[in-house]
Amino acid sequence: MSTSRIRSATADDRQAIAQLLGSLDLPTDDLDKLFDRDPSQFLVAEDMSESASLSGVVGIEECCEHALLRSVAVRPDMQQQGLGHRLVEHAVAQAEARGVAALYLLTMTAELYFPRFGFERVARDVVPSDIATTAEFTHACPASAVVMRRSITTPLA
Repeated sequence: MSTSRIRSATADDRQAIAQLLGSLDLPTDDLDKLFDRDPSQFLVAEDMSESASLSGVVGIEECCEHALLRSVAVRPDMQQQGLGHRLVEHAVAQAEARGVAALYLLTMTAELYFPRFGFERVARDVVPSDIATTAEFTHACPASAVVMRRSITTPLA
């Protein structure tokens, strides 16, 4: 069982997050821009049994009234312990606390994972412009990626 603590990221977490995302082939192109704007758009999980090493991350890129759930990543040796689930739950709660109307995400591999959090598949053409113009939508993820949405007003089960 994971002994990870989830907290808001700080500027000091930038390099460790970039390394984790890169090791899992997740986009890092606009990571610096997001960190310069607000590092707390990312939540990190620290493995407390290994002197607070980074074991997972999730991002909530705020875009006006909506947000983009991105960069859900867990270190391979920490997977299958519920840490990804906890990170997504915390991200949804943070988005709700910040007054976000809906969360969107793009995925190539986890379309079956996200419905448990209230996400539903949607067509690209219904995505609001504040989300559709993000780097994630415009060039970081391929056009074949599945788009999903979760209304923040829907309680997390």
